[in-house]
Amino acid sequence: MSLQTRYDFTLPRGYVDEQGVVHRTGTMRLATARDELEPLRDPMIDGADDPRLTVVVLARVVERLGTLELVTTRDIEGLFAADLAFLQDFYGVINFGSQEEYEELLAAQRDAGAPVTTQAVAPDPAPAAPVEAGPASAPVVASYSRPGRSAIEEIPHDGR
Repeated sequence: MSLQTRYDFTLPRGYVDEQGVVHRTGTMRLATARDELEPLRDPMIDGADDPRLTVVVLARVVERLGTLELVTTRDIEGLFAADLAFLQDFYGVINFGSQEEYEELLAAQRDAGAPVTTQAVAPDPAPAAPVEAGPASAPVVASYSRPGRSAIEEIPHDGR
C-alpha cells in the first residue's frame, strides 16, 4: 500500500484567469514542513497570523489548477472567496484530518449532490497533460459545503 500524496479537487465556482478562462479542477499535494515554514521567511509575511500566509502556502501546494500548471500567489489571490475557503478546508482535511474526516468530506459532497470519487492522483514524475474537467471527466473531488460556515448571499442590485 502506498501513501496517497496528491488529491484532485473541483472548486465550487472556479478561477477566472486574465483571458476569461474558468479553471475549476486541480490537484493539491500534501504539504511538507518546508511548505509551512519557508513562507514565514518572506519579508511580506508579518508572522503566523498574517492572512497572506494562507495564500503563499496554497500557491506552494496546489500543483495544477485547470490548464495552469504553475499556480502563483496571484492566481490564489484571484480566487472567489468560496473557492479560497474550499481550498483552506481541503488543505486542512488532507494534511491534518483523519481518514474518517476525509470520508466525511466526501459524504458531505455526495449529500450536496456533487459527483465524487475517492481515487487519488498517483505520484508520477512525468506530468500528465492537463485536462479541464467537465460533467463526465476524470475523477475529482467536487465542491464541499463547509460545516459551520453559512453561505454568502448575494444582495440583488436594485440600481442604487
